[in-house]
Amino acid sequence: MLLDTVEVILKGGDGGSGITSFGKQVRSGPDGGNGGKGGNLYLIATSDLTLLNQFSQKTIFEAESGQPGRKKKMNGLNGKDLELFIPFGTSIIDKITGETIYELDTIGERKLICIGGDGGKGNWEFRSPTKQAPKYHQPGFKGEERKVTLSLKLIADFGLVGLPNSGKSSLLNELTNAHAKTAAYPFTTLTPNLGVCKKKFLADIPGLIEGASKGKGLGIRFLKHIEKVGVIFHCISSESTSIVSDYSVVRSEIGKYSKELLKKTEVIILTKSDLVDKKKIDKNITKLKSKTNKIFVVSIHDWKSIEHLKKYIEASSK
Repeated sequence: MLLDTVEVILKGGDGGSGITSFGKQVRSGPDGGNGGKGGNLYLIATSDLTLLNQFSQKTIFEAESGQPGRKKKMNGLNGKDLELFIPFGTSIIDKITGETIYELDTIGERKLICIGGDGGKGNWEFRSPTKQAPKYHQPGFKGEERKVTLSLKLIADFGLVGLPNSGKSSLLNELTNAHAKTAAYPFTTLTPNLGVCKKKFLADIPGLIEGASKGKGLGIRFLKHIEKVGVIFHCISSESTSIVSDYSVVRSEIGKYSKELLKKTEVIILTKSDLVDKKKIDKNITKLKSKTNKIFVVSIHDWKSIEHLKKYIEASSK
């Protein structure tokens, strides 16, 4: 199962405490060293889209703390930095303020999220002409802590949308050799799926129904994945008895989520064409021509129709 939203606590390492120390005796003078600095915590974007799953069991991640100071004015060792790898396309949102801190949209992008705390000073640092033998030290400082939501929005060239059981997952599997679950009942797809065709990314977005924007069915949780796709592939079953209504339901729910999504380039794909006759297909095309000038008629059992769509994908630019 692909997790696309998780809540975690991220923390930089605490600084190590300074120490109070003298030589063999107090009159030898203070020699307590400073504590080491706590490690920083970084997030790094990678191509593995399943990496949010690592947060399903463990939700608190902390960089290593600095070590306490040592005798003979020696500082404690700094804590090691912690690097967490997350999928590219992930937004880091502050859980308290709701502010988006960063969006990691490029593979290899590395962001400092939590700074480690400074180490405390040892009593060597507190000596002065009037206090030559201080018997106190400073504790280390706490590392920065953030409660964040990590929200993945798939970055794909094409996003497949449509009503449940409209053939999106089967089409994705045929175009990309993905292995999305398919069955002859609604809501087979419960999480987004991704595949590659002609070096282009295709995302299969779980099905929408009327009222999704109000929480019906699977709701609008997955519509966020359309925000970063280049072209919308709107899949409609050729078997539909109300083709325009089916089209309008999906467009309406997308628009309720974000009017900006309605501005994206849209291609209608009439799926399952092998299950109806040509006369019905022609009628469906006529009814939909006012919606878009780009309509494909495909069947996963018709090699030519799939190849025709692949050529369009190959020729398109995001």
